[in-house]
Amino acid sequence: MENLFEENKSFEYTPLAEKMRPTTLDEFFGQEELVGPSSSIRQMILSNNISSMIFWGPPGVGKTTNSSFYELSAVTSGIKDIKEIIEIAKYNKSNDKKTILFVDEIHRFNKAQQDAFLPYVENGTIILIGATTENPSFEVNSALLSRAKVYVLKSLTESNIKEILKRALEKEYKDVTLEEDALNIISSYAAGDARVALNTLENVINITKDIKGKKKITKDSLEKILQSKTFIYDKDGEEHYNLISALHKSMRNSDPDAALYYLARMLEAGENPLYVARRLIRFASEDIGIANTNALTQAINAYNAAHYIGMPECNVNLAQAVVYLSVCPKSNSLEVAYNLAKEDAIKTSGEKVPLHLRNAVTKLDSSIGYGKGYKYAHNFENHITDMECMPEKLKGQKYYSPSDNGNEKNVKEILKNIENIKKNFKN
Repeated sequence: MENLFEENKSFEYTPLAEKMRPTTLDEFFGQEELVGPSSSIRQMILSNNISSMIFWGPPGVGKTTNSSFYELSAVTSGIKDIKEIIEIAKYNKSNDKKTILFVDEIHRFNKAQQDAFLPYVENGTIILIGATTENPSFEVNSALLSRAKVYVLKSLTESNIKEILKRALEKEYKDVTLEEDALNIISSYAAGDARVALNTLENVINITKDIKGKKKITKDSLEKILQSKTFIYDKDGEEHYNLISALHKSMRNSDPDAALYYLARMLEAGENPLYVARRLIRFASEDIGIANTNALTQAINAYNAAHYIGMPECNVNLAQAVVYLSVCPKSNSLEVAYNLAKEDAIKTSGEKVPLHLRNAVTKLDSSIGYGKGYKYAHNFENHITDMECMPEKLKGQKYYSPSDNGNEKNVKEILKNIENIKKNFKN
């Protein structure tokens, strides 16, 4: 047993995602504008003139890389670790050496921890490079943020993910064949996260049976390996659109049970929760609108919750929004109104804005009538005037017609009152 323990102790497992971390700028995918041949970051590195910076982007796009500089994780490090790095940095500076400190998930450091860096970033003892999935404007000390350039990283495209998977196969799995359909499925499932894609590939390869020293992965074998079609849910396929359509129409029909069912179908199949949340935001205005203005707030809150905590925890946040939207009073008045306005906007795109609504910025503007006849509503009783705001060809045109559902019944009365005030307007 003792010998076995010693033997196992020497075994070190390195996940595929870790092995495939970029070690040079040329190994990056999807961030060409930041690390491409003419990018500012590449030029800083080549000239050895690196300044403090923060990378902000979604998970799995390549914010964290291995290098010779010092690295801290805000998840596992504290003030003690920060102080140790600062002491090393001071020593390096006394020997005319630069210290680059990379802090992963910098948003997880509290204000006191972030403040500890500040004087040493200011005096050049440390060149700070941070990575975060959260908006640094809200999560990073403003003083620290002002001394660092923020670079926004984009989600990887499916094309980027495919290239990463192909490179992984060439580098680590020369005896594995991944058919195009299977490659497309894994790339789609990853939703722009290279780490998810590589972990999925590695797990599938480990489970796939070896036949004469070779492994072949197909769409069918993916389904058999995982014993579930949910894993290979195709985000670009017909079923994807069928399910989101069913969710939308169930909520529109005020059926929370059916809506919950289709929500679960999508989430449990691996759908990106943010995609669902974006559809809920659209639904809140398209099918509810002013009938219940809290609907949009609920939908946006669900999106933020899904963004902050991800799956599987955010499933209940999305469920809350789905049920709320399902039982709200419905109205498509906003959707209808916008489409009517859009038709007229396209037909009359050359129609000039009435002179009295134009802003007179210069003397010339005033001399040709810009702003002449404009009535400032707050200077009048009820803060309403009879001023015509439509272009000449569209005078009197109406688009928005509120329903009798929910709060829109009150809005209908308000609009009637506004019309009466305008008809009886007195200068």
